[in-house]
Amino acid sequence: MRLDVALAERGLARSRSRAAELIASGRVSVDGEIATKAGARVAGASELRIADGDVYVSRAAHKLLAGLDGFGVTVEGRLALDLGASTGGFTQVLLERDAREVIALDVGHGQLVRELREDPRVRVVEGCNARELDRARLAEAAGTPEPPSLVVGDLSFISLTLVLSAIAAIAAPRAELILLIKPQFEVGRQGIRNGIVVDPELAQAAVDRVVACATGLGFVDGGVIPSPITGEHGNHEFLAYFFREASTA
Repeated sequence: MRLDVALAERGLARSRSRAAELIASGRVSVDGEIATKAGARVAGASELRIADGDVYVSRAAHKLLAGLDGFGVTVEGRLALDLGASTGGFTQVLLERDAREVIALDVGHGQLVRELREDPRVRVVEGCNARELDRARLAEAAGTPEPPSLVVGDLSFISLTLVLSAIAAIAAPRAELILLIKPQFEVGRQGIRNGIVVDPELAQAAVDRVVACATGLGFVDGGVIPSPITGEHGNHEFLAYFFREASTA
């Protein structure tokens, strides 16, 4: 039997594609020896082990997990939009929490892992700038006119204040948002030293600007909590929760 098939059948990997990724990362051993080929043949009696590691495709997944649990947001049965999907950490969490479908949107191409790309519940939208979204454009790109009732986002190299108006235009009337605020992309170059926002007052001001922008667009401020893990270069990041009532659509 192929090694990737054996891992999946024994429940050591959730799919063959995930098994292949684990093998490629050097975390799989067969009878005590590191395996390097997904197609390697293994006997039924072979001992297969996986070195400790994260079950998620990216560490960003833990940020969204903290947001969903911290703000008590239910995902089950909803159409969700993942802005800045990248490899798919947020998308993976949404599927794990039983989202009906996820629109995985990114300005780049080819980043979403194969396992998620091939999942029938995922609508992949690539080469799309979140700042330029409107309902018609999203409907055409995603293949559904239904507006998302849950929007999550982990965006880099752009201020959320430049994206929130687009989110307001595309989200469902009673939409909920969980957005990662990255002060390093909000304060401007003058507030950065070696890639880090060193002044906590600047970081707080950045958070306040994002919250003010969202509330100015009709969203209700549901709270801000620290991200459980730091961003690039050790920057402290924050998870913001917003929602709106039907009358503001």
